[in-house]
Order: sequence, then structure tokens, then C-alpha cells
Amino acid sequence: MNFRNLGIDEDICDALDSKSITQPFPIQQQAIPLALSGVDLIGQAKTGTGKTFGFGLPMLQMLGPNPQHLARGLVVVPTRELALQVTEDLRLASMNRTTRVVEIYGGKSYESQIEELGKGADVVVGTPGRLLDLHKQKLINLSAITYLVLDEADEMLDLGFLPDIEKMFALLPPERQTLLFSATMPAQILSLARRYQRKPIHIRASDPDEGKTKADIKQVVYRAHALDKDEVLGRILQAEGRGKTVIFVRTKRLSAKLAEELVDRGFNAAPLHGDMAQVAREKSMAAFRSGKKDVLVATEVAARGIDVDDVTHVINYSVPEDEKAYLHRTGRTGRAGKLGVAVTFVDWADLARWTHIDRELELGKPEPVETYSSSKHLFEDLGIPAGTKGRLRASTAQPKEKSQPERRSKPQSQEKSQPPRNRERRRNYRGASKPSA
Repeated sequence: MNFRNLGIDEDICDALDSKSITQPFPIQQQAIPLALSGVDLIGQAKTGTGKTFGFGLPMLQMLGPNPQHLARGLVVVPTRELALQVTEDLRLASMNRTTRVVEIYGGKSYESQIEELGKGADVVVGTPGRLLDLHKQKLINLSAITYLVLDEADEMLDLGFLPDIEKMFALLPPERQTLLFSATMPAQILSLARRYQRKPIHIRASDPDEGKTKADIKQVVYRAHALDKDEVLGRILQAEGRGKTVIFVRTKRLSAKLAEELVDRGFNAAPLHGDMAQVAREKSMAAFRSGKKDVLVATEVAARGIDVDDVTHVINYSVPEDEKAYLHRTGRTGRAGKLGVAVTFVDWADLARWTHIDRELELGKPEPVETYSSSKHLFEDLGIPAGTKGRLRASTAQPKEKSQPERRSKPQSQEKSQPPRNRERRRNYRGASKPSA
């Protein structure tokens, strides 16, 4: 099976071939022929299973090789990071066409996005809030949309975007093809489908018997101790086969602090959190995608929508809030048919929360193994070479710490030796003066 067999045009297939993308994944095999036929779809598949090309290739083909820049395709996503990733994938697939794909999201100046829209767009990829803002200002026209996609619909509900989505549906022409993709199917998603889709076909790409978590992720859970976590983490980052890694933390402050600590230990790490300027966040993500940084220390909200296929490890430095957060976090690895590893650190104070997550997801790990940086099972579980320490030789902090005392040693000794002689002289002087008084 290849994309040509699914009915995708030759020039789009050539573009995919140039990046060695030749074998469609299950969700693509099911979605592409149906989308090409013009029916409405509900696509259910876990994060990282190839949904973007499942809805994107039929949309590009529907627009034709030389579209007229009338904004006929719209992809609505929950986060700016996902908007950037979907845009990148669509531009890749349409590299042999004149198709213009424009991303619209909050946190970035209006001017540059307005300028891009002014040049003409065939596909708009955007977050709900910014799309509505631009529509209110009459800077984007949604009346020509004929192909609509809601991607990661369950995440949009979690982030409170349901009212914005309903407002957007009211602005779109009724004669359109609507595709809704979601990892889970809560009642609100099904309600959206009933109200805004026409006899949708529901497709599911995963095996119903594979469990609530993705089958291609190895789940490892340790009861780690706060003072030893960084040492354990440093060893895990040297595991055999470890590639790009996302480390999840609970707070913005910890994201910055832990990234700094890992850099000090010699690792190529970058933070990603909400207090960073948008330019800095995009810089961190670009460095991570390109491989210049292979460790991303992220808060959960900042990391929603990270769509990088070659993440080998996800590490929950802090226990997620609930089972949904756990699925979103661990879904960053084990993508595009590759195996992944998810490691979770459970503090003593987090045992109750972990017990709930374990029970809801049926992980079978209610009592995490007590684990230290020297524990033998840590090395065996994750393929860490024997004798590995938590700090690389490349650390730049060590030489500075050694050299500073050497530079200060002489002046300090001279200064400390002077006061005693002065005090002795003062004592002798006072002692000599008393008799004469």
C-alpha cells in the first residue's frame, strides 16, 4: 500500500517521496479514500498516528495544483505549536504546487499574519481565538470555505474553546465537507458531529483491544526521591537509543530551572513554558525539531500540540494532574509507527494521584518501584550502560568552580594573615600603656 494506491496525485506523492514518506499509516489508509469521495468524517486515532496527512492530502488534492488563493480550506487546531506543525506538513506535501498555506495563531503580532493573508491563502491553519479576532476585523473571509477540519477536537474542549468553535461554525457556509479528528470521543464531540456534520462516517484507526494507552510505548514508573531525581534523570538521558526527549514538569519556574541544570550537566536542553516570549518559544521548538536541542523541558500547557515524530522518550518529572494529561504527555512518543519510552517519577506526596491514573488507564503499576540513581533495575529497564553517571564530561560548570578558589587563594591568605598581627600590636600597646597611666 502506498499513497498512489489511495488515489493521491503524482506530484503530491513525489513531494512525500522526497522526504522518504511512502507508507501510509492506518488512519491515512482509512481516511484518504473517504475524504476524496467528499463525505464527512469522524476520525478517531491516538496522538501521533499520522492524522495530518489523513485529512491534509485530500484537501490539497481538492484545491487542485493551481488554486486561486480564495481560502477554501480551513484547519482549526487547539495550539500555536500544532498550527505550525500542520502548516509545515501541508507545505511539504504541496511543494510542487502553487498552494499557499498560512498559519494564524495568538501570541504573534497581527501585522505579519495580516500581511500573509493579504497575499492570498488557499489553506488557513489557525487557533479559534485568533481566527475569530481577524474575522471581526474583516481581515479574513470564511465565506468561501468548502473543506473544514477540526484537529485534536478533544484538546480544544479541554482548553475551553467550545464556544469559539460554535461561533465559527455559524460563520461558515453550510455547503462544505467537514472532518473532525479526535483521540477520544466524549459526549460533547459527538454532539458537535450531530449538529454540524452531514451523516458522518466514523473511522477508528486503533485496535479496540490494545488498551487505553498506545501499545507501542513502554511504560516505566519509579518512586523517585526529590534530592535524587536529577541524578536519575541524567542517567536516563544516556540510555542506549535515546533520541529527542520531552521532560514534563508542573511549573514554569521548574521548567527554566531544570533546563539550566541539565545544560550545566552537559546535556543539550531547552525550556518551553508560558512565561517565555513567543519568539523564544518558537526558537526552542525550532531547535528541538531540527535536532540542535535534543531535550525539551516543558510545562504541559506549553507542550500541547508538540508534533515531532522522532521523540524516543517522554519523562514525567512531575506526575500529571490526571489520566487525560498522562495520555497527552506520553502521546508525544511512540509516533508514526516507532517505539517509544515513557518514564514517570512519583514522589511520596503524589502516590494518591498516581494510583488514580493507574486505575483509570489500567496500567497495572499501582505501586511504583522505589528507585535511586544507583538502582540496578534502573540501568536494566532502560538500557543504560553500566557505570553511567548523571553528569556528562562536557559540563562547563566544573572548570569554573575549580579555578575560582585558585585565583582567590593568595589574596585571601594575605588578607587573613594581617589582622592577627595588628590585633597583637594593639594588645601589646594597651598592655604597655596601662603601667604608665
